[in-house]
Amino acid sequence: MNKAQALIIDDEADIRELLEITLNRMDIETKTAENLSSAQVLLKEQTFNLCLTDMRLPDGDGLDLLSVIQAEFPQLPVIVITAHGSAEAAVKAMKQGAFDFLSKPVDLKVLRQLVRNALKANFSPTQDRRSRNTLLGESEAMCQIRAKISKIARSQAPVYIKGESGSGKELVASLIHKKSARSDAPFIAVNCGAIPAELMESEFFGHKKGSFTGANGDKQGLFQAAEGGTLFLDEVADLPLVLQVKLLRAIQEKKVRAIGSQQEEAVDVRLLSATHKDLAQLVQEGIFRQDLYYRINVIELNVPALRNRKEDIIQLSEFFLSKIARNNQFSALKFSSGALKALKQYKFPGNVRELENILERAVALHDGDIITEQDLDLRSEATELPDSEAYDPMVSSLEEYLEEIEKQAISDALEQNKWNRTATAKQLGMSFRSLRYRLKKLGLES
Repeated sequence: MNKAQALIIDDEADIRELLEITLNRMDIETKTAENLSSAQVLLKEQTFNLCLTDMRLPDGDGLDLLSVIQAEFPQLPVIVITAHGSAEAAVKAMKQGAFDFLSKPVDLKVLRQLVRNALKANFSPTQDRRSRNTLLGESEAMCQIRAKISKIARSQAPVYIKGESGSGKELVASLIHKKSARSDAPFIAVNCGAIPAELMESEFFGHKKGSFTGANGDKQGLFQAAEGGTLFLDEVADLPLVLQVKLLRAIQEKKVRAIGSQQEEAVDVRLLSATHKDLAQLVQEGIFRQDLYYRINVIELNVPALRNRKEDIIQLSEFFLSKIARNNQFSALKFSSGALKALKQYKFPGNVRELENILERAVALHDGDIITEQDLDLRSEATELPDSEAYDPMVSSLEEYLEEIEKQAISDALEQNKWNRTATAKQLGMSFRSLRYRLKKLGLES
């Protein structure tokens, strides 16, 4: 197999030599240039698998070269070298398509990892065929998102995913990971709002044994657990300001320090984040740091509400119906024409998550092989919500509360009937099949 070829562009001879020696030791052949014009000549003369370029060059800006590469060599990953602490330059470079950035003075361990990641991305085949089957929908909005994901997956730039609750933000994040060169490494998803504030630093960065009361052993943090892969921070708006500062440093330095440790540890993690809140508004209100917002929002993806892509409702409904029936060993189920019409007219304030929950309930309560409009039991008042009205439901907490009530009621009935399921179903006024479905869903199967 031929050796990988790298182009190094920097006007400082000692930096060029350092990069060249490091890459040569990684069995990578190198060519060097001290300015833009000589770099452009080399790009025309041979094919490269990687490019490292300084931002400031004698005859122009590294971003100028980046624009040329994006236009003429779109598959070539570019690592941009920036001055220490030059966050604005790094973000600007990644917005224009750079694979990642490297700060001066150069940390050789970070450099080697970036180079390995860039070459892996360059040599990894694209896997576009999976998108359509994972992220369903043929609306223009969903086609555009899938196209963006294919492009985004080739870089390491942080991605900020916007969308209402239940719209599929975690699914989008997961797909970015699966289509990237990091797909063989962990995808760690965490809901920032579900972690107690006093445990956040330990959860994110880990801790050493004895570093605080109750620290009975070393603990790995989320960044370490996601090493080589992707860390997805859902509801990132819920992070307290103290942790926002530490997260910003982790992103900028590509290093973390566990509680109680004297050493920083280099981490190789791609960061994706999401929230249903207006993060820009929270920045204005001083609740979310502007510099952190700037760093996590290098690339922004907007996931549309289900009511704004109505042409996808039937496809999604049929997919979920088939999946639910298959998982519960039911015969093939179909929708009546009335049910399909009701689904198309419904506004779905809880988005795709609500659609799936509605169909799970309908399957549990229906009789026969046809799901009717009555089985769906859609709330008529919700259909009057205007398209422009934002919806910020406490869906999960309400569902959990109702599930606990249902679980207790079924458990009590089972106890009263000495776990005779037929008698229990009769007492609760439901079919045996519906009871079996609910037992499985609520984790009550013995």
